[in-house]
Amino acid sequence: MVIKKGVSQDMLMMDPMDNIAVCLRDFKAGEQVSLRMGPKTIDVMVQDQIPRGHKICVKEIQNGAQVIKYGEVIGKANTEIHIGQHVHVHNVVD
Repeated sequence: MVIKKGVSQDMLMMDPMDNIAVCLRDFKAGEQVSLRMGPKTIDVMVQDQIPRGHKICVKEIQNGAQVIKYGEVIGKANTEIHIGQHVHVHNVVD
């Protein structure tokens, strides 16, 4: 399996199956960020203020669905999580 890592000055995503990315700087609500993932570019409008090191949703996540980071399941969504929203303990459970 070949993993195509996506990285920009804004965020890091390690696996194409990931539905979240790690913020490499503080994000402000309303700003546009981008990530190149192989031949695709993922454009995200930030919905919440998100601190550096925290996670941002890059693919819609349904309530009860798996949250995937670095190709691994890190929990389940306890609510719908929309693209651009902060992903943290308030909306993910083990």
